[in-house]
Amino acid sequence: MKNNIRIPLIILLALIAAWFGYDMARLGQAKQLWGYRPLFCFLAAWGAIVLLRTYRYAKWPQRWRWLGLSTLSGILLGVGFPDIIPVPWLMFIGFVPLLIVEREVAEARKGAARGEVMRYAYNTFVLWNVITTYWVANTAFVAGVFAIWVNALLMCIPFVLYHQTRQVMPKLGYLAFIAYWLVFEYIHLRWELTWPWLTLGNSFAEFPSWVQWYEYTGVFGGGLWILGANILALRLWSAWREKAGSLLRPALRLLALIAIPVIVSLVIYTRYEEQGGTRQVAVVQPNFEPHYEKFDIPEGVQIGRFLELSGQAVNEQTDYLVFPETSFGFVETSSINSYAAVQRIRQYFKDYPKLHIVTGVDAYHVFRPGEPHSRAVRESVRGPGDTMYYEVLNAAIQISIGSDEVPVYRKSKLVPGPEIFPYSRVFFFLKPLVDRLEGTVAGVGTQPQRSVLSSEAGEIAPAICYESIFGEYVTGYVRKGAQAIFIMTNDGWWDNTAGHRQHLHFASLRAIEARRDIARSANTGVSAFINQRGDILQATHYDEAAAIKGTIRFNDTITFYVRWGDIIGRIALFAVILLLLNTFVKGIVQRDKY
Repeated sequence: MKNNIRIPLIILLALIAAWFGYDMARLGQAKQLWGYRPLFCFLAAWGAIVLLRTYRYAKWPQRWRWLGLSTLSGILLGVGFPDIIPVPWLMFIGFVPLLIVEREVAEARKGAARGEVMRYAYNTFVLWNVITTYWVANTAFVAGVFAIWVNALLMCIPFVLYHQTRQVMPKLGYLAFIAYWLVFEYIHLRWELTWPWLTLGNSFAEFPSWVQWYEYTGVFGGGLWILGANILALRLWSAWREKAGSLLRPALRLLALIAIPVIVSLVIYTRYEEQGGTRQVAVVQPNFEPHYEKFDIPEGVQIGRFLELSGQAVNEQTDYLVFPETSFGFVETSSINSYAAVQRIRQYFKDYPKLHIVTGVDAYHVFRPGEPHSRAVRESVRGPGDTMYYEVLNAAIQISIGSDEVPVYRKSKLVPGPEIFPYSRVFFFLKPLVDRLEGTVAGVGTQPQRSVLSSEAGEIAPAICYESIFGEYVTGYVRKGAQAIFIMTNDGWWDNTAGHRQHLHFASLRAIEARRDIARSANTGVSAFINQRGDILQATHYDEAAAIKGTIRFNDTITFYVRWGDIIGRIALFAVILLLLNTFVKGIVQRDKY
């Protein structure tokens, strides 16, 4: 691309990014939401940055080809992921252009290839993250920038490791790509900087009938499927490019790899019968906009809307009523029953003794003298020699009309940033800065093991918001006896964009993995019931106050996935240890030869 074209294009993209940035700032001042504006702002800004770095491409004309291919990969992966257009099959070829770039760069650049591969991989992964998770910026602009560009950088690690391994062990190169990527996802589900939204197996969340076998493999089976298909698609492309014999065999292999799991899944889907006894459940969606409304409206007014909506759905046969995340509070855990909102709820439903209300609450726990403090401990000086030690909780409780007991569950998969300061013991030196910004490195209190909310009606898993995207984590509830899953969330932070729809669809995968019915209550977003096949039923609309009621089944069956969890990820981890050892040793041997 000549400078007389490139420079005006950079200026144009920079102006577009600046305009959308200004528009978002203006809307923020006016207390209005941003919608899709971050998507266009980020795409234009990234386009300008990438083109600004292409001034040296005149010496290497093929770099334009590599840039184009890496961009194509980012687009394919972004568009193939929910929820832009329903084309998940694009994921089966999404990595192919980037894999072509890696191969060609390695052949052309030799010893200088690693940095070049890193640059094009980063371009792919930034585009993928922007297209699919731009909406994070609607929560906080800085959070969106961090989530996209840091996550893209982390994604480069398995790809560069694959490149290194392929240089010393060419025959194992593509198997290494699969293993490294699966281990990256496995780790990304488990560390404190976790952001597994783009786990490859989530790609089929809109099409639960395609992945009924997730009850055996979980989402790692979907990731293995996608990565394997990309390798076969690359080999098909290579055979066509090199005119190396008939294309029929590699084409049939690719077609079989894609078609057979879908056919098997459809057979399971059509034959599966819902299991377990029935319960009557009502779900409330109060629809309080979280940025500018929910935390400003008096709690009494909010509880009034909860009760008004509940009255439309609850009757003498209702077993459970589900409210969303942080429906009310700030309540101390030892005095929940005396809290005004709880007393009002009990009074309203006093004629329904079999009813159990499961709701999210803002809560806190005060440490008694001598009680061990958690890592989330905070302190409040109430007077000379009087310091209160406590921890803040994002919790779920169960209010049983026929009982004074109120069990509490503490959300334990926390959102990095607002709920947990990752590795605070390592980055302790940042505490003064965080305090100055009126934040805290303490984070939110958790519990070490999953627990269920029990009653004579059954055992339910109280999954709070972010927790519902962690497959093996959710099986922890089921192993504790959960017969159904209640998801309490607040998806309005992302405005009416793809974020809340993706979150809804991911719940379908949890239903399949555990074969558990789900009742999902969103403050705003989409509330729904989801059956054991992953079908979404009675879905509400975004930005509406609503109450729905339905019959769900409480199932006791334990699936293979619940029993064994992410076994594919653990096998990949073992393989990666061997690959890294061999890559390191053989790399040293090859250097010694020269």
